[in-house]
Amino acid sequence: MTEALQFFLISWLDLKLLGLVALGTFAGIYVGAIPGLSVTMAVSILISFTFAWDVYPALCLMVGIYMGGVYGGSRTAILLNIPGAPSAIATALDGYPLAQKGQAGEAIGLSTVMSFVGGFIGIGVLAVAAPFVSEFALTFQPRDYMLLAILGILLVGSLSGESLLKGVFAGALGLLIGAVGLDPLTAEERFTFGMVELWGGISFIAVMIGLFGVSEALTQLHHIDKAAVKQTIGRIVPSWRAVGKYLPLSLQTSSIGVIIGALPGTGGDIAALMAYDHAKRVTKKPEVPFGEGAAEGLVAPETANNAAVGGAFIPMLTLGIPGDAVTAIIIGAMFIHGLNPGPMLMIEQPQMFWFITGALVLANIFMLIFGLTGIRLFTKIVEMPRAVLIPLILLLSIVGAYAVNNSITDVYWMLLFGAFGYLLKTYGYQVGPVILGVILSRLIDENWRRAIISEQEDLGRLFMGIFTSPLSLVLFGAVVFIFISQTPLWTGLRARFGTARARGDGV
Repeated sequence: MTEALQFFLISWLDLKLLGLVALGTFAGIYVGAIPGLSVTMAVSILISFTFAWDVYPALCLMVGIYMGGVYGGSRTAILLNIPGAPSAIATALDGYPLAQKGQAGEAIGLSTVMSFVGGFIGIGVLAVAAPFVSEFALTFQPRDYMLLAILGILLVGSLSGESLLKGVFAGALGLLIGAVGLDPLTAEERFTFGMVELWGGISFIAVMIGLFGVSEALTQLHHIDKAAVKQTIGRIVPSWRAVGKYLPLSLQTSSIGVIIGALPGTGGDIAALMAYDHAKRVTKKPEVPFGEGAAEGLVAPETANNAAVGGAFIPMLTLGIPGDAVTAIIIGAMFIHGLNPGPMLMIEQPQMFWFITGALVLANIFMLIFGLTGIRLFTKIVEMPRAVLIPLILLLSIVGAYAVNNSITDVYWMLLFGAFGYLLKTYGYQVGPVILGVILSRLIDENWRRAIISEQEDLGRLFMGIFTSPLSLVLFGAVVFIFISQTPLWTGLRARFGTARARGDGV
């Protein structure tokens, strides 16, 4: 135990390592806040810069950027309704309405503190229960990943107002967009119409920036003469009473974040979505309706996507399997520095496990410190006149789309989907489900293929396998329940039951 504590505190006691974690976290927050400049991109670029470094400094910088970047996406999501990362899509649903009400400082303060709570819980689970969680993650079969992704698509109904049909349609549209390109198994063309430019598919970052950023700029044109929203910057740090009020919900959604983060190939975006839906279902009487500035709608995704960071390190360190794209790059960096992530790492070099855990805790603390600074300056963005704000949104969108692949084609796609997103909003469709459909498209596609191949292309065996596996059965039951719970029949029965119960209470 003493030796583990010693390695845990290495990055705390060495000023150079301490400074690198702080620098990485600070840079990650602002990289994550700029649409298109993803954490994955930043960490991948760092590999070439840190190739000749010792392993400890290299990992400190990468861990800091990872932790800060996941949180940073919430800044522009709250202030401009442009998520800096896919994991911040759910944050924008209630964060942006709060900014429009003049409560941007309060929203950023609450999201920062609850992100810290979620990150701390995720790291705690990593430190205490890593082997157990990784064993549970290994029980997921291809059909389970497929069911999990379908569950995510159905959950978009909770992001689409009162119409499940519109939500599912938007999600299916996203799946269709995500299928453009070469088939991942056979390399055959799909929806490319003979165009070589479409072989690589459509960048989901360009789609996301267009649907959120450009469509928001077009929507703001309707209100260009309207006065800017003045922000009331009072108490930025939420009170202990407020933290205590949302702590039970944060514990629940952090658990969701850790579990989803530990599943290879998922990540914080799915965790945030599922956490938001969970909050919407368990919060009986929110002070403000969800989608209009509910604090619970801000707390749930922010705790979940930061808890997913600790979850993503669990299979990476214990099994050598990356939990998401960033940990896949970090695995590559560890191999370059002569390390071998996996079961033998815990036996041969346990100091690396505790060193990374300690660096994550330190990065989480710096995230809280840096996240609570500069809020008054940042909130001035919302107070800008719309004649200035709209060009700023478009400029950020163009830079973000171009930065993904240094391709002008992505900028064209971004503009096209911006106009499309504006039309969707005009006719009452939410753009969030489309993005989530694009993100989940590959997960569904690949695992459907693996599932059907594993059952020797027998659909009957695949379907029966769902009922022979407890995990598959639970996921399938959740899919069926969510679908039924959104139907008019179920809604009518709930309303009738609620009326009858109210009458009984009145008597």
